[in-house]
Amino acid sequence: MTNSIQKLHIQAGAVYSRQEAAEALGISLSTLKRLIKRGHLEVSKPDGMRRIFITGESILAMLNSTKLETTA
Repeated sequence: MTNSIQKLHIQAGAVYSRQEAAEALGISLSTLKRLIKRGHLEVSKPDGMRRIFITGESILAMLNSTKLETTA
């Protein structure tokens, strides 16, 4: 049996839950929570709600700001 995981395509205008963002990045939920806690990902949490929202722009900005320069 082949173990294939389909990643979500990150869209700038979309809003993701923590679980969806973790799946899209191919990381665990605990790793995503660390990225949020360390300020790498901007999140929204409306007053009175437990749910956290992460925009596609925030995910893409994090990926662009942490890009590694390669020397060939």
